Amino acid sequence: MPPHLFVDISSHGLGHLAQAAPILNELVSRLPQLRLTVRSGLPLAKLRERLHCRFTYLEGCSDFGYVMHDAIRIDHAATALAYREQHADWAQSVAAEAALLAALAPDLVLTDAAYLPLAGAAQAGIASLSMCSLNWADLFAHFFGNEAWAAPIHQQMLAAYRSAECFLRLTPAMAMEALPRRRAIAPVAALGRRIALRERLGYAAADKIVLVAFGGFDTDLSAGHWPRSAGLRWLIPQSWPIARDDMSAFEPLGLPFTDLLRSVDAVLTKPGYGTFTEAACNGTPVLYLRRDDWPEQDCLIDWLKLNARCVKIGKDELTSGQLQETLAALWQRSSPPVPQANGAAEAAALISNYLERADRRRLSA
Repeated sequence: MPPHLFVDISSHGLGHLAQAAPILNELVSRLPQLRLTVRSGLPLAKLRERLHCRFTYLEGCSDFGYVMHDAIRIDHAATALAYREQHADWAQSVAAEAALLAALAPDLVLTDAAYLPLAGAAQAGIASLSMCSLNWADLFAHFFGNEAWAAPIHQQMLAAYRSAECFLRLTPAMAMEALPRRRAIAPVAALGRRIALRERLGYAAADKIVLVAFGGFDTDLSAGHWPRSAGLRWLIPQSWPIARDDMSAFEPLGLPFTDLLRSVDAVLTKPGYGTFTEAACNGTPVLYLRRDDWPEQDCLIDWLKLNARCVKIGKDELTSGQLQETLAALWQRSSPPVPQANGAAEAAALISNYLERADRRRLSA
């Protein structure tokens, strides 16, 4: 019987899928007979854009991460309420998760970065792993650790994470000192192909193209009011109702995101693992807007400064669209060596070992 892996991918943005997909693609290339069950709140089409292997799809969210006003602002009150509701009957939630996993009977559970499946797997007697550049327990402690109601919830979160065999801490990442069974993994990033975008879009050969990508969150940047600049073109989300000849929606191109990222002259984004590591590993310069009080961002920014051409911009620059001088300065910077995205192979080898252990336990039972 082929091994069976259950994977839970958070739908809090697209960064968790960007982390998980290269690892799962590599894992299936090593274990072609692997049965892969993927649960996520992301649409199936989004998963298929990244996962180049067969899998069974279960639509559902076992975590919500944070309730967001937009790509960079957290709704703290709504998030606090959501966590209190999620943990109001934690024992029942864990039991229901355990029953689901027992019925699916995977050999191993893997999450990025949900903790409920880890608690359910422990109760069902199934081995589990988690992976990410962050964990929700550390973020919860950062935002709500001083609240009178928070301590029991935080302890339940930590207990769930600590029940996993290992936490794969993807570089770059938060310190995660509360998780003793963490293991550092090299950067994980998908590599794209360079596409002749200017020819495809009818742009001049000398035009510069900037991709606007805020990780799956629909953020109104008032881009329709940005000033025009000769030779500067923008790739924007299709959801923005903007009709300008210097702005084109990227979704109708039908190209993988990493191909777009590798083919543009810069990306405008927020700090996030997927876009930062993929930009650096594809050699793409980055303009970034810091997020409002997001504790993961400092380790990401520190890593990006060492591994890519990047410049921070302010909210006033972004809303006004006065980015021409900043972009010119960005393109004049020297390029550091492109980092190697060895994390997918490293993580896949480790997960494969855990699957083999689980298979041996099953055969000896």
